Amino acid sequence: MNVYFDNAATTPIDRAVLDKMLPYLENGFGNPSSIHKRGREIKSVIEKSRTKIATLLSCEPGEIFFTSGGTEADNMFILNTVIEKKIDTIITTKLEHHAVLHCCDFLEKTYNKNIKYIETDGKGIIDLSHLESLVKSNPNSLVSVMHGNNEIGNLNDIKSISKICQQYEVILHSDTVQTVGHYDINLNELNIHGIVGSAHKFHGPKGVGFLYLNNKHKISPFIHGGSQERNMRGGTENIYGIVGLAEALELSISNMENHSKKIENIKSYMIDELCKNIDGVKFNGQSSELDKSLYTVLNVSIPSRSDQQMFLFNLDINNIAASAGSACTSGSEIGSHVLAEVKKYEGHVPVRFSFSKMNNKEEVDYTIKKLCEILDI
Repeated sequence: MNVYFDNAATTPIDRAVLDKMLPYLENGFGNPSSIHKRGREIKSVIEKSRTKIATLLSCEPGEIFFTSGGTEADNMFILNTVIEKKIDTIITTKLEHHAVLHCCDFLEKTYNKNIKYIETDGKGIIDLSHLESLVKSNPNSLVSVMHGNNEIGNLNDIKSISKICQQYEVILHSDTVQTVGHYDINLNELNIHGIVGSAHKFHGPKGVGFLYLNNKHKISPFIHGGSQERNMRGGTENIYGIVGLAEALELSISNMENHSKKIENIKSYMIDELCKNIDGVKFNGQSSELDKSLYTVLNVSIPSRSDQQMFLFNLDINNIAASAGSACTSGSEIGSHVLAEVKKYEGHVPVRFSFSKMNNKEEVDYTIKKLCEILDI
């Protein structure tokens, strides 16, 4: 059996999404900036995709900008906002994706911006009262807090964060890569300046994503060189990716209730089986608390004498794909910056299992069996 439990890193592309993309890969070669018929046809497809995404997220089509993925979208919002709006302070957490944290590092070193970190506890839970005190004492600030943590699965209360930021009139950005397509996001009901999405996190193609930019929040182009994306991002549009992004998001949202129930059942089943079969197993962050974490992510600390890389290697040779944390830091000797901030379990190896609609309980049974063999129990 081959088991793929690394869906927080990337999901397999849905066949229906691929089928939607293929005609444009084969025949949709017109440049959308060209004025001839083939170009106009492709331009129309891009705008229809934009409108579809905006409708699904309850915003205006003019607030959606296509990018190469979530990382570019995060960079586009944070860098341009801080530099152009002359923001003094960025308020964030140490648990953010590196797409956010590395932007903060760059702005601190290059532009002497202040970085303030919201306090979190041993489970990675954000202290909202500390956030409020930070925004109160730093009025010219940008707050960037992710909606769902890609490593430990914690779901942050983005509505409460939004209300605090609105009260003190500060700018709010959220990396929503792990929640777009998996949770209901109604931008009409959320006071936020920017969110991001990446197609490959919800069974779309890699290399395409979007930035939602509230129409009241104006920034300059991020990539220069053309008038594409209403002068906000130069470069010929990734038409096949954009079509796939829109189709994948529509499929994910229209089937969200059924898929979320199925995936949460698989996650719950794995929690139970781990506890039954492996003495001393622990869970990192809030990932085992179903109502407080992503239903797609389970971060487990497994008692083992092996190191993390060897443990993952043993899973891999048994045809089980899992991870140590963010795929963006895979292979790094530094280790997970997220796990460094939460409670440690000595003598345990942290492993992230992440699920999708394409998984089943039989794969959990196989994984538990192989874990027991690796641990010799």
